[in-house]
Amino acid sequence: MPQGFSQGSPMKKRLSVLVFLKGTTAPIVLYVDNPLELYEELNQVLKLNSQTPKIIEKNTNGPVKRVSIQSTQICAVALQEEQYM
Repeated sequence: MPQGFSQGSPMKKRLSVLVFLKGTTAPIVLYVDNPLELYEELNQVLKLNSQTPKIIEKNTNGPVKRVSIQSTQICAVALQEEQYM
């Protein structure tokens, strides 16, 4: 058994939303109460592909507490399942 892990603490899973922006290599990782809802909202922004920029502003639960993203800068979104204790 790896050191630092006890048998009494089961691993939990959570979803995060990854937002990829044009011109960046790493995504912004967002932890929210309803990740599926945020994923669908951002996916709709991609599908509409509007040339009129809008600011998308969200409060989050993780290290990033609040984020503002220009809609025309989003190039991809993803859901990521993570294990944690």
